[in-house]
Amino acid sequence: MRFYEFEAKQLLQKHRIPLVQSGLAKTADEAAKVASDIGGSVILKAQAIAPGLAAASMREVSDPAGAKAAATELLGLDDGGRKPNGILVEARPAGEAVYSLSFTYDGTSKRPVVAAADMAGKIDDLGDTHPERIVRRHFSALYPFSDYIAKELAKSLALEGNDLKRMTRIVSGLARLFLEYDLADLDITSLVKLGDGNFVVLDVEADLEIEARHRQRPMLDGLGFAKDDLRQVREPTEFELEGARIDEEDPRGIISPIAEFDGNIGLVIGAGGGSLTLTDAVRKHGGRPANYAAIGGNPSVDKARRLTKLVLTKPGVDKIAVMSNVVSNTRADLVARGVIKGITELGFEPADKILIFRVPGAWEADAAKILKKYGVEYCDRTVSISEAARRAVEKVG
Repeated sequence: MRFYEFEAKQLLQKHRIPLVQSGLAKTADEAAKVASDIGGSVILKAQAIAPGLAAASMREVSDPAGAKAAATELLGLDDGGRKPNGILVEARPAGEAVYSLSFTYDGTSKRPVVAAADMAGKIDDLGDTHPERIVRRHFSALYPFSDYIAKELAKSLALEGNDLKRMTRIVSGLARLFLEYDLADLDITSLVKLGDGNFVVLDVEADLEIEARHRQRPMLDGLGFAKDDLRQVREPTEFELEGARIDEEDPRGIISPIAEFDGNIGLVIGAGGGSLTLTDAVRKHGGRPANYAAIGGNPSVDKARRLTKLVLTKPGVDKIAVMSNVVSNTRADLVARGVIKGITELGFEPADKILIFRVPGAWEADAAKILKKYGVEYCDRTVSISEAARRAVEKVG
């Protein structure tokens, strides 16, 4: 879930990370007023999530009149119906953006990692163009962050004296913020050193781990997030919003954000990245997925039931495929009970609506018994996910 930059900076301010003077404007007149209050050159940033707006979303002006004109232009940007959610007006610091920082998770080491460079920009991009300028340090997601790690990172950037102390404080504060709010990514693309030696954060991007939105509800409420706002790059459909409501109302298990497509094969799938593979496998074999809906983490029978009914009642969907990865900790019998209950409540026979059921995991034998009772085609982990997808597509015809 992507934060608008003004929201991300509210979190940084709460953790006393040094920022430039700024204000959020909803109109061009408000932008001129904020620019007047700041004085001097200002930077205007359209607050947008849609990637189509990113390339043309920033202007630099020298006075309030220029701010009003630039804000009028930025507020008129449109990317398929997505428009900016206001304009962030910030002071243009008298200094150069000489550092960048990035906090994320290292999939190889299974630990958080902070990366830094002695130049401005996104660390991902700098890794391609200037890999020799980047330094990294891993840290723990289980134990409190140590200032020692931040100091070692700052030393690797050849900082010393007061610069070393200031950078250590900033890195430590950002690392604790990253952990406290379950962020997936936190990128400081411009860390500016002022004439007096202090550092200020100019540009920041932050993403919340989507599965953490329930735990972080107080923080999201404080920022004004609506409960059904998943911050997708396009406006969610009613189908997708209902999927989010099902997940929100039942804390048992997880339904990853649902995406609606225009296909005819409904999908109730699981296993994280494996669910993406399953969706691709359906397409590979000529099928047309009607949705993406990953379920896992031991969902309740009722959660599986409601998801099944949602997918099966989507216009254009006649049958569903229920599939998971090689193995998972999800109880297969609970998924089976929920899926069958959802189908029977709609007045259908499970064997007529389930193309294939492949959910290896806990209580797998019990799930098989339930499915056999209703005549549903079931396969275990000896059948690959690609083969399961092929069978589902073949049965659709």
